[in-house]
Amino acid sequence: MVPFAGWEMPVQYEGVIPEHRAVRTDCGVFDVSHMGEFHVEGPNAHELLQSLLSNDLDKLGEGDAQYTLLTNDHGGIVDDLIAYRIDPHHYLLVVNAGNRDAAYAWLKEREIRGSEVRDASDEYALVAVQGPKSIERLGLPEAKPFTHAMGEIDGVEVMVNRTGYTGELGVELMCPAEDAVELWDAVIARGAVPCGLGARDTLRLEVCYPLHGNDITQETDAISAGLGWTCALGKEFSGAAELRAIKEAGPTRKLVAFVMEEKAIPRQGMAITAVGDSAGGEVTSGTHSPMLDKGIGMGYVPAASAAPGTELRIDVRGNERRATVVPKPIYKREE
Repeated sequence: MVPFAGWEMPVQYEGVIPEHRAVRTDCGVFDVSHMGEFHVEGPNAHELLQSLLSNDLDKLGEGDAQYTLLTNDHGGIVDDLIAYRIDPHHYLLVVNAGNRDAAYAWLKEREIRGSEVRDASDEYALVAVQGPKSIERLGLPEAKPFTHAMGEIDGVEVMVNRTGYTGELGVELMCPAEDAVELWDAVIARGAVPCGLGARDTLRLEVCYPLHGNDITQETDAISAGLGWTCALGKEFSGAAELRAIKEAGPTRKLVAFVMEEKAIPRQGMAITAVGDSAGGEVTSGTHSPMLDKGIGMGYVPAASAAPGTELRIDVRGNERRATVVPKPIYKREE
């Protein structure tokens, strides 16, 4: 157990590797009740969020969800989050635990008449059930990714969100906080393997999902981070003009994925150099991939060194170790 954003969080149960492989081959469950939940309601809730979030909420119908960014006036990333459209005047935002206060303050300070932002984080528990057999084990019907609907798991009423942070089929189940233990026990009884923060990190890194505070921050922009696809640059939102300028000029650096060619595990903060490029970069996330049995990571490098196949050098505790830029995601399931 470790402290994280005011919570006591499990790093592992049986161990990171068996938990990771359970999610890739069958079904794992994570207690992610530390995540924040905000209700944004009112006749102008849509207008408020459309002016603050990077993606285009006009694309959502009731029951849809969308990955998006809360950006600052410079195009930096206050948080990356998922917006769930409940009805035309009601959205639910699920935000990162470490950014809960900052994201809430940013939204609350910018409320417009006819909109209200309410932090309801303490009212809910969130249980993520992920893996190729997750839907089967839960007895849920098939549904499209990034949709949501109300449902029930063994007598516990839940909001079934077809979202996740592992790259696998799965759901994130939201329920009242007082039902958390009953829901967790029900999911375990259905054969899901309990998983901790360690496996959550190795799983998301294999599929190159960014972690706020590591790969993206209030000082990084969506274009350089490869998240331009989440930005509807044809509309106005906080930092949109700056992001349009970066896209037009081309970013000076890019967030790339890489695989180690030598036995070494990259870690956040390690220096990166590209062969033939005098400018340097830095590892933002790194780990050992249980599926590839190699060191993998992400980091920012000069744009000229961002193409797949580019040879990199990672400074691993004073020793240069070879790595290669690869396309995202790093891990792809064999069909």
